[in-house]
Amino acid sequence: MYKDNEIWVASDKEIKLCIKTNFANRHGLIAGATGTGKTVTLKVMAESFSDAGVPVFFSDIKGDLSGMCKPGEDKESITKRVSELGLGSEFSFKAYPTCFWDIFGKRGLPLRTTISEFGPMLLSKLLELNQIQSDILNIVFKIADDEGLLLLDLKDLKSMLNYVSENAASYKADYGNMAPQSVNAIMRGLVSLGDKGGDIFFGEPAVDIRDWFVNKDGRGMINILDASTIINDPSIYATFMLWMLAELFEIMPEVGDLDKPKMVFFFDEAHLLFKDMPKALLQKIEQVVKLIRSKGIGVYFITQSPSDIPNEVLSQLGNKVQHALRAYTPADQKAIKAAAQSYRANPDFDTEEAITNLGIGEAVVSFIGDDGAPTVVRKAKVLPPQSYLGAIDDMLRATVISMSDLANKYRDMIDRDSAYEFLQRLQIENTKKLEEEQRAKEEQKEAQRQEKQAEKQAEREAKSAEKEAQRQAKEAQKDAKKKKDAIKKGVASVAGAAAGTIGRQLGKTIGKSGGKFGQSLGGNLGASLGRGILSTLFKL
Repeated sequence: MYKDNEIWVASDKEIKLCIKTNFANRHGLIAGATGTGKTVTLKVMAESFSDAGVPVFFSDIKGDLSGMCKPGEDKESITKRVSELGLGSEFSFKAYPTCFWDIFGKRGLPLRTTISEFGPMLLSKLLELNQIQSDILNIVFKIADDEGLLLLDLKDLKSMLNYVSENAASYKADYGNMAPQSVNAIMRGLVSLGDKGGDIFFGEPAVDIRDWFVNKDGRGMINILDASTIINDPSIYATFMLWMLAELFEIMPEVGDLDKPKMVFFFDEAHLLFKDMPKALLQKIEQVVKLIRSKGIGVYFITQSPSDIPNEVLSQLGNKVQHALRAYTPADQKAIKAAAQSYRANPDFDTEEAITNLGIGEAVVSFIGDDGAPTVVRKAKVLPPQSYLGAIDDMLRATVISMSDLANKYRDMIDRDSAYEFLQRLQIENTKKLEEEQRAKEEQKEAQRQEKQAEKQAEREAKSAEKEAQRQAKEAQKDAKKKKDAIKKGVASVAGAAAGTIGRQLGKTIGKSGGKFGQSLGGNLGASLGRGILSTLFKL
């Protein structure tokens, strides 16, 4: 309930216990054991801020906060509380403007962000990386920035890791050594994260947190993140909630003191945020909590015990609602004592004792007063909620989601050109270039082979031609000799015949004196002599 710049939260019959809207950005705490009424207190405060025109964001871990979009129903417990607190006509059941969100996009509008916006620090925590692996992840982000490559989704980051790992030698001089083992460890973490929903959470359209700063009919929009699934992995839940808080811090301008906050952010199960938190990240949280109030954002942590919150953060929480704590162990007793000492004492009761004896829906309360200091602690009963107390059915949820003004903007995932696509093209181009180089080498090799083959063929043909020429020369020599021999033989034959005839005639002439016998003998001797002389001449 809201009136006169006051967020009415509880009452002790005498006075209303309210958060002054001009001090609502001084942050706050809702603490108490399980089942003591923290969820109802969150619900009442969210309703009151909405009535004041202040948008709200919180996570719905058990699913019982979805009833904000539906008017409450008259129940005996609510009627009794209205009567006890004397609310009368000031109280009425009503629905509140509600926008449902879901990282998986099933029970609300898809809540996405990009890898670049999430950043290496939170991603290192999400992946539970050691210092060396975190440093390498930072280097990969730096290289992507330096080379103008967009990291939007997990496949972008995976591609970038592979690319940097394959080209580690060329990056070593400027960015340092990147061990393959560390890169592989990061890659395994990304695969696991993808199986847990990272493939859905990281992408576009990334949520614009400015879309949460919406008023409808004068009331602030109540943004509810369905966390019933991711709470099963506390590290993921805490990191995602921290990212949203950090995103608010980054995008909001400095505004100084305002009459009322621009937005109130409730961080349920806050103890998960600080569990096993790296020192660097814890310092970042402390810085955000200290400085974000100057940007008009109020942060309210919800947890079981104030001891769950680091002192540096706890000291920044000026508006506190402490439900009952039970002292079952010495550690519990110590926590109760510490919780009681964090309040300004009220002489009317013992705060430590009161905390252990509070009933359901009762609390000890202290808010920032008009003077800017916390008021003395008071015992009070929390107001009943005006919206439906409990979970709504799936049909009503689907109707509210579909009727949201943001449904068309966030419903469908898009996949624009980014590091993955660029590196795919680069790989294709490099593969094509390598293929062309390989083809050129093979063609050059084939040309050289053919050239050598041609040279060998030319040598073979030259040798063959030379042999043929030599053969033909020998044949020619043989033919010439045969012809010469034939000519000699013919001439010798003719000459021999002629010489024989001439010799025979000469012999006959010479042998006439010897008669017929003498002529015959002279002729034969003359012929032989003539042939012998010619034969000797032709040999010469």
